[in-house]
Amino acid sequence: MTSNACEKEEAGSTDLISWLPDEVLGSILSLLSTKQAASTSVLAKRWRHVFRLVNNLDFNDYDHVLPPEEEKGGRKWDLIRESFRKFVDALQCASRIKKLSLKCHFRVENEMAHVNSWICNAVERGVLEMNLDLWTVCVVVLPRALFTSKTLVKLTLGSHIDLGNIPPGVSLPALKSLFIHTIFFSFGDLCNVLLPGCPVLEELSVRHVYCEGIPYCISSRSIKKLTVYYNFETWITEMPGMSFHAPNLVSLDYSDYALEEYPQVNLESLVEARLNIKYYKLIKWPDMSGLINGISNVHTLHLTPASTNVISRCVKHGLSLPVFKNLVGLTFLGDHKRCWKLLPCLIKQSPKLYTLRIHGLDDYTCDGTMHLVKVKALHLLAFGGTARELEHLMSILGGVLVDDGHVLQTHDSRWRCSIQLQDRFRFIRLARHSS
Repeated sequence: MTSNACEKEEAGSTDLISWLPDEVLGSILSLLSTKQAASTSVLAKRWRHVFRLVNNLDFNDYDHVLPPEEEKGGRKWDLIRESFRKFVDALQCASRIKKLSLKCHFRVENEMAHVNSWICNAVERGVLEMNLDLWTVCVVVLPRALFTSKTLVKLTLGSHIDLGNIPPGVSLPALKSLFIHTIFFSFGDLCNVLLPGCPVLEELSVRHVYCEGIPYCISSRSIKKLTVYYNFETWITEMPGMSFHAPNLVSLDYSDYALEEYPQVNLESLVEARLNIKYYKLIKWPDMSGLINGISNVHTLHLTPASTNVISRCVKHGLSLPVFKNLVGLTFLGDHKRCWKLLPCLIKQSPKLYTLRIHGLDDYTCDGTMHLVKVKALHLLAFGGTARELEHLMSILGGVLVDDGHVLQTHDSRWRCSIQLQDRFRFIRLARHSS
């Protein structure tokens, strides 16, 4: 065999991918799960340490252990926990990373030292996104380095943990998104310590399913999108109310029980709001005036059946609706007679209302015709074309005609109509003809 033939045969059998630069191999392995990337270390000597160069780290101790309540022996728990720690330690190095996701359980406080060392290593490596999902009954003291990262852009903290006191001097100059799931803050730490250290924060999400350590004030001048989801009844009567101070907020999604008061609501730049406020029998007379007045600049408003119910109660007991001077789009979901009594009041207080979306027409109950003088487009969501729905639609518009359930015409020639399918539900859209 000639030398050229030998060279070709040798080239054909060469592992060409192994000749790629380490940085390229690290980027390729980053497309795999961290556990899969680590498994390549046994391929060959060349690959032994390449997995340490991945830029997306995802650690989940469920890949290594069973939940403590499912373990029958503490010895087995300790051995597998040690295996998980060694696995994470093996990927601690100095190369740059984009994301760290860490989900783990621990029983005693001294295990937190390992977690903090992993967090600090990620910060030193210029991490951009961090997701910490820690499960423990211990007080969690996160390292100061986490709260002074110069590179962190997105931070997710959870779940069901007590942070104790957040260290003073928080400085997260690049953080734009913060997601918090059932974190127990010390008094005022969220608004007085954490948020002031996030000068460019744009998106904030706060979820709580327990009442302990709940923030009852959200204050930030920079956030533009806010989601607040509170879902608990215990001790809700002890809450001093809920306040929002976010003068540059554009979008609000707020789910909670109606509270006794909303002392301060400053949302002067609000464009879109979704309210899911539930009535709680132990707070018979919630004062919604602060919240409703605080969102009166909104352009688009979505009200769930729970919200329309509780606002209707408040109106019945003296709440004066403000003028929604910028409101052009209203989605109104009703499931009770009380709810539908609110709709004409909202329309009256919305001089620029253009599009009205109604859901739950089957339960519509309102005396007299609803004169939609200002509304240009009416959408009836989940419209089934039942006799009851058509009767209610006639009550709203002043009379309808139906032909085979496919074509609907109104007696008012100013309206044109189409029936369409959306999300498996038929809905009807009526729009006014141009005059």
